[in-house]
Amino acid sequence: MDLNLRKAIIANISDNDKQQLEATIVDAIQNGEEKMLPGLGVLFELIWQQAQQDEKQEMLTALKQGVEQAATS
Repeated sequence: MDLNLRKAIIANISDNDKQQLEATIVDAIQNGEEKMLPGLGVLFELIWQQAQQDEKQEMLTALKQGVEQAATS
C-alpha cells in the first residue's frame, strides 16, 4: 500500500477556510497528541514554502525563543 501522508493531509484540509485551519492548529496543539505532529509538520512546510525571507527569519526567531523557553520549563 502506497500511502502519501503529506498528500492525504493536504487533501483533508484543502477546503478549509482560515478559521477552520486555525481551529485545526489550535486543537492539535491543545490536545498534545503525538499523532497530530505529522499534520502540523505538513502545515509548517506549507507556510515555510510560501514565506518571504524576512518572514522565515521571524519564524526562526520565534522558534528559537520557543525552544529555549520549553527547554527551561
